Amino acid sequence: MKIGIIGLGDMGKMFAKRWSGSGFDVYGCDLPQNMVSIKSELAEINITYLDNAEDVSRLCDFILYAVEAENIDNVVKSAGHATKFGAIVTGQTSVKNPEIRAFEKYLPNDTQIVGSHALFGPNVNPVGQTMAVFNHRASKEAFDVAIEILAQIGSKIEILENADTHDKMMADIQVVTHVGFESIGTAFMHRKVYPWENTQKVNGIDNIKMLMTLRIYSYKAHVYAGLAFHNPFAKSDVRKYAEIENELFGLMISENRERFISKILRARDVVFKDHSSKLMLSDEIMDEYTLNPDDDHKPNSHLSLLAMVCTWANLKTNPYNNMVCQTPPFKLRVGLAEYLFLNEELLNETITTALKDKSILKDDLAFHTAVHEWTNILELGDMRAYEKHFEATKRFLKPRLEEGRSKSTELISRLNQS
Repeated sequence: MKIGIIGLGDMGKMFAKRWSGSGFDVYGCDLPQNMVSIKSELAEINITYLDNAEDVSRLCDFILYAVEAENIDNVVKSAGHATKFGAIVTGQTSVKNPEIRAFEKYLPNDTQIVGSHALFGPNVNPVGQTMAVFNHRASKEAFDVAIEILAQIGSKIEILENADTHDKMMADIQVVTHVGFESIGTAFMHRKVYPWENTQKVNGIDNIKMLMTLRIYSYKAHVYAGLAFHNPFAKSDVRKYAEIENELFGLMISENRERFISKILRARDVVFKDHSSKLMLSDEIMDEYTLNPDDDHKPNSHLSLLAMVCTWANLKTNPYNNMVCQTPPFKLRVGLAEYLFLNEELLNETITTALKDKSILKDDLAFHTAVHEWTNILELGDMRAYEKHFEATKRFLKPRLEEGRSKSTELISRLNQS
């Protein structure tokens, strides 16, 4: 069984290392200008490099396309015709509808097509993480082989129905989650404030929110842009999040206590009505993972989390059902939401702060503005604007990006172990 990887970027290299370590014959290719650095980075593993994607397709029995969503059509077009008879083909784009369309258009009719998506980044240990898989056009035997090969990286395999099922989940799990954290970072960038430098500000929930914000901005803009622009279900879900955030912010500044509290408590009762297990995030963890060791506590409105839970309730989305295809940021966002909404004292403090504490309004106004900036960019379909906005925020947050990614990776690993 010869395994081919078309695209040896961060994810492609991760698969190459894992499969080579499992004893497979691994073949790979990438753009010529990238090969010197790739060969240097993968010098310790056993991989055979081929000149191009067409050569990989012609030779290999199992082929993984590990390229960006915006490039998948062109790459499959260039190499699909050469696919070995009866080969199993899969891809690692995070949005499946464009990938499947490309496979159907350019791959021979005898090709066995399997959808797959590793729901974690290349710097996360894949052992115990989730990989979503679905059978698009493969025999039972070929599908079983694909699952066996994909499982060799150590991930849990979660079988989904089809590409639409995957993309509907990912609109919530990835795109809306990312927009929420991206907006937090952009809000700080606009105000030119580093939250970890304010000893009266950051603790508890704020620590974890900031860690996840830094984690997202420590990666590449095109990854998140691809998820946002190519997922057919993303725009409507992000727009709903923006509408609900706007409604909540309006109720806050008008001090409409009755409607604000009613909306929050109704969302709590809808989303968490069946919650019976212990919380994902304990008080010990919340105190331990911090960018600011000070113990002082300043209440917060937690507008980003209030808006998320109200959006779930409005869309009739059960976040626990989506946990079968969880990503680390989504899992932590669900954990933060339940930590807030299932602690009556903390939730009451949050509501009172949102309605009465004028000192936090400048922060919430910056967040409110950022949410609608990101939403408008997505609705306009402006990929370049998305990447420029991302990079501007990333430059501002740069002093703590590596620390944020390191600490968040440690936290994710700890949660998986528990």
